[in-house]
Amino acid sequence: MIRISKLAGAMLLGAGAIALSGCANSLHTQVSRYQQMPAPAGQTFYVVPADGQQASLEFGRNATIVARQLEARGYRPAGAPQAADLLVTLDYGVDQGATHVETDPFLHSRLRDPYWGSFYGSPYYSRYGYWGRRSPFYYGWDDPLWYRSGYYGGGYYRGAIRSYTVYKSFLDMDIVRRADNSQLFQGHVKARSQTDELGALVPNLVEAMFTDFPGRSGETVKITVPARKS
Repeated sequence: MIRISKLAGAMLLGAGAIALSGCANSLHTQVSRYQQMPAPAGQTFYVVPADGQQASLEFGRNATIVARQLEARGYRPAGAPQAADLLVTLDYGVDQGATHVETDPFLHSRLRDPYWGSFYGSPYYSRYGYWGRRSPFYYGWDDPLWYRSGYYGGGYYRGAIRSYTVYKSFLDMDIVRRADNSQLFQGHVKARSQTDELGALVPNLVEAMFTDFPGRSGETVKITVPARKS
């Protein structure tokens, strides 16, 4: 019986470690979309920067990520804006961050408990199913453990006080019919994270935007994009 208990504890501890590493860089987002997109029938598109967004190498990389998502749904890239049926305007950014301080009255007992990590983390889904769930709209923006990005949640601890920086990022995408400038899609994604690296954030923001694309018009959903495997 003792050996069985130890084995069960070890299995739970291992599962906790997997959950811990799996949620290390998850991005919790809120997605709002308005749309009257036509069914894809080979329409051509071209991605352009929004006003204030520079047409840089960084933008070119992110435009390519968006283009691949559109191609996967039946749209075709055009060689120039003038040759496109649809113009896709892209904007994104991240703020300067804000410091948050929290008090954890149970921290010391958890530090002493070797099995505390067994129940660490929260379930999520976007590209993959997790814990038998198939909906991409699982905790998302409201995940109570969204800020935990490493062992004991990352950040800085002193006793039972934890300090960490929160960054808010966004991605906006608009699609218009070039012939008459009719608006077909307006989408907005916002997220919180402990990183301000746009190179890591934008691909996940794009994935959240295209989860169940084009979505129900006027609906706001919360989507968690899990960490990508290296």
